[in-house]
Amino acid sequence: MSRHTRRLAVRGRVQGVGFRYATVRAALELGVTGWVRNRRDGSVEAVVQGPTEAVEALIAWARRGPEAAFVESLEVSEAEGEFATFETRPTD
Repeated sequence: MSRHTRRLAVRGRVQGVGFRYATVRAALELGVTGWVRNRRDGSVEAVVQGPTEAVEALIAWARRGPEAAFVESLEVSEAEGEFATFETRPTD
């Protein structure tokens, strides 16, 4: 099974709307590992790792986000690391 790791930078109305917590729920449902955090610039950053199909499904979910969010843009790039769980990290 091929595993991929991607970094997501989500911009728009994505803080104060439960985006991080909804991302954790989506990641757990899809079986991906990694982390999510707010950025001081108002964006949300995440690193996701798992089977290609699951990572792509989380990326597709992040394009919409939770109901209260408004995603203006989503940048996806390669990332590295090994993650055993999916967690929320402090704002950076």
